[in-house]
Amino acid sequence: MAAHDPSPCDNSESPASAPAAADDPGAPAIDLAHLARQTLGDRALEAELLALFEIQSARITAQLTELDAGDAKSRADLAHTLRGSALAIGAGQVTAAAQAYETACAAGSPGAALGELVEAVARARAAIAGLLGRSDG
Repeated sequence: MAAHDPSPCDNSESPASAPAAADDPGAPAIDLAHLARQTLGDRALEAELLALFEIQSARITAQLTELDAGDAKSRADLAHTLRGSALAIGAGQVTAAAQAYETACAAGSPGAALGELVEAVARARAAIAGLLGRSDG
């Protein structure tokens, strides 16, 4: 039997399709191999997705910092959206931090998780700015 070769539309999270481990301190902010798999190597699409993530992640982190602390459902929904976008581009650290924040919101104790998410997003945005040849991030 032939080995399973995931198609670009395969939503499974096999080790071959998942971004670099988020808990690995040496992992890059953006897993470029994962991004290339997601875009089938289309560099223009990679740049477009990175630019979109850069904008969306800034908007979501701003919304999270401005939301009423008691609005756990909205906070968790925003974190879930960010997690999905981060997973798509290979931003493993953002994916993990958004998951942790989403879980903390559901438990009613987001605490330090927001700060960790904001820091992970800042690292990813700085990496994206570098990849796109911009000094702003």
